[in-house]
Amino acid sequence: MVTRAEPPTRRTVIAACLAAPALQLTGLGLAAAQPVELAPTPACDDGDHPTPAQTEGPFFKPDAPLRRDLAADAPDGDRIIVAGFVLDTFCRPISGAMVQIWHADETGRYDTAGYRLRGHQFTDRSGRWWFTTIVPALYSGRTRHYHLKARKPSGPILTTQLYFPGEPRNARDRLFDERLLLRIGETADGRFGRFDIVL
Repeated sequence: MVTRAEPPTRRTVIAACLAAPALQLTGLGLAAAQPVELAPTPACDDGDHPTPAQTEGPFFKPDAPLRRDLAADAPDGDRIIVAGFVLDTFCRPISGAMVQIWHADETGRYDTAGYRLRGHQFTDRSGRWWFTTIVPALYSGRTRHYHLKARKPSGPILTTQLYFPGEPRNARDRLFDERLLLRIGETADGRFGRFDIVL
């Protein structure tokens, strides 16, 4: 069961991201003056392939607002921090990359009239991105998922989807791809989902 928590601060989000067991980083601090080198992670081995693309689906809307806190749009939803790094295929962090997310609400509906549970941001100088949002509900024909777009400061846009491990509907969803599974953990702020985007 997911517990609701107060919106996390930037410090707790970054601390959670750095503490995630799969991250395996060294020398990464909040006030690092120089770009940092990241050790390879399970999501990015030197020479690895980019993150697989998937359909954007029928509910994408352009011009999503610049914001990280989407959970305020759904106060009754179960909060989760979705976060990671944007990396190139040599595991180097990409700063200034755009990351956009949109997903269903706690009832399985998308907001097609406005921008509820939709937003975008840019990675920091160490390639980090994060959103505070909610766990999307299931809806007919699909397993639980987030839609995501990412783009380097220049280059093509990656469109993909992120999935939850252990969902019974994963096996029945024709779009499900295990390479796009979030790594789920718990922090002091509640549930945390980690995914590194490789461009």
